[in-house]
Amino acid sequence: MSEAQSDKLASREDLERLSQDAVGFGTLELRAIRALLLRPREALEQWMTLGPTAGGLYARPLRLYLSICGVMMLIMFLSGTDGELVKAAPRDFVAGLAKGAGKSLESYMGDVGNWMNLLLVPLTSALYALVAAPLLRWWDPENLGWRRGSRATFVFLSAWSIPIVPLTWWVGNPDSAVWASLVIVAAALYTFVRMGKSRWWRTPLGAGLKGLTLTMVLLLTSMIAYAPLFAICFAGAYYIG
Repeated sequence: MSEAQSDKLASREDLERLSQDAVGFGTLELRAIRALLLRPREALEQWMTLGPTAGGLYARPLRLYLSICGVMMLIMFLSGTDGELVKAAPRDFVAGLAKGAGKSLESYMGDVGNWMNLLLVPLTSALYALVAAPLLRWWDPENLGWRRGSRATFVFLSAWSIPIVPLTWWVGNPDSAVWASLVIVAAALYTFVRMGKSRWWRTPLGAGLKGLTLTMVLLLTSMIAYAPLFAICFAGAYYIG
């Protein structure tokens, strides 16, 4: 190997380490993302038949999913929405909490927004996994058990999350939350149909019915998640800051 080739390889390794340290993405994660975007059904089968790393081809699905969620959290922070959704809360109610916390209304709302940006993605992501896993296990012709069932779930959630990462910028803003949420929901259905042939569905009717069922369950879960999310955010801003 020439000196130039050695320097190029070293630079590539340094860049990979920087990417891994900064956002949790290395070669295995990037290869997995590419496979999930271009050939998700084949990638799912590799994970399910060759093990949690697909024989060393890809990152572990849970690790990949957590990395994607980390990027979403970063985008929410950088978007500057600061929890715009909390502005829908009754102003008198929020003003009373702000007074009890010894803060100005603006300061208190800012703290609530910070909590929202911190907790929205982790809470909803965890709930998505909890509700999707039983369905994907039930529909699979194999008796996966919880270990392989969880692996399939995180592969699906990763494949769903990758194309919607940019929408995180708009989903926290009331002016764009509706259309961004609709695109996210549609992406879940599209991902399920594209990825699940022969494993989760075998006929077009089955694809439609099961895909809609899973999509509606995820949508309902997202809506339900806002109740504990708001409670935690308001309490966090009140007691902690």
